[in-house]
Amino acid sequence: MTHLPALRVVVADDSVLLREGLVRVLVEAGVDVVGSYGDADQLLAALPETSPDLAVLDVRMPPTFRDEGVRAAIEARKQQPGLGILLLSQYVEVAYAQELLASGAGGIGYLLKDRVASLAELEDAITRIAGGGTVLDPEVVAQLIGRRTDPLASLTPREREVLALMGEGRTNAAIAGALFIGTGAVEKNVTSIFQKLGLDDSGTDHRRVLAVLAWLQR
Repeated sequence: MTHLPALRVVVADDSVLLREGLVRVLVEAGVDVVGSYGDADQLLAALPETSPDLAVLDVRMPPTFRDEGVRAAIEARKQQPGLGILLLSQYVEVAYAQELLASGAGGIGYLLKDRVASLAELEDAITRIAGGGTVLDPEVVAQLIGRRTDPLASLTPREREVLALMGEGRTNAAIAGALFIGTGAVEKNVTSIFQKLGLDDSGTDHRRVLAVLAWLQR
């Protein structure tokens, strides 16, 4: 794992094993972990003192193990606008991803915990979130698209592939690399997708993700 940009990060997860594992990996990557907590309330209470650049939170934490991490993430961003958020979940919980993205701000990620096992994926996610981007787990994107198949009927198979990668927050260059096509071909597909779905191409990765989610929620 290569070194990440200098970042102040806080971690909250009720699983001691996972929490300590995340802290170790982040420290080894050059991140300054300024706080590690077993529940969301502890993280929020320490926020003024720690002043992190990014917070990594489990979606479900004590006391109810339902959506404490999501609630804490929303509150943390109210207290500290611009704070990067990476939510981790054991299962695909699309509603929570949509709720966090509803603010319209960047610097947000939602990954399955299994994805954290890949250090390269964790590094990529944190780097993009810290840069103001949006990162969605491929499984979340797949479920979002799978729920609404009829409106996608006008898209070609290639456009569906591009749309799925757009939903993950990938740049045109990254999409081109993943699909082994040129960036020009990606740009044509992106333009076609927005035209077919009646969406304006804002030209930024985060707004592209929000546009995809907004269409899927209609």
